[in-house]
Amino acid sequence: MTERRKVTHSRKDEDGDITHIGNLSATWNIISKAQAIKDIENKDYRYYVNEAGYESEVYVYTKNGNKHIKTTSDSTSKNNLDNLPNC
Repeated sequence: MTERRKVTHSRKDEDGDITHIGNLSATWNIISKAQAIKDIENKDYRYYVNEAGYESEVYVYTKNGNKHIKTTSDSTSKNNLDNLPNC
């Protein structure tokens, strides 16, 4: 079974794009977007956000030929990677 990792923080660049995700109290702490994409695509780890009682998976998508990460839609925007505290 693939290990699940809870994401509690994110880092964005000047354009607002996610560059890193993390959990400051976990052993894996902060990782780059590229590493998260590799982990998800290789099924090494599954990442998720759990805010306001809702859980959303982090997944990889492609836009304009570039890979990005985001959370699945649910009934709260608090689970969006963009809305997490900065790491």
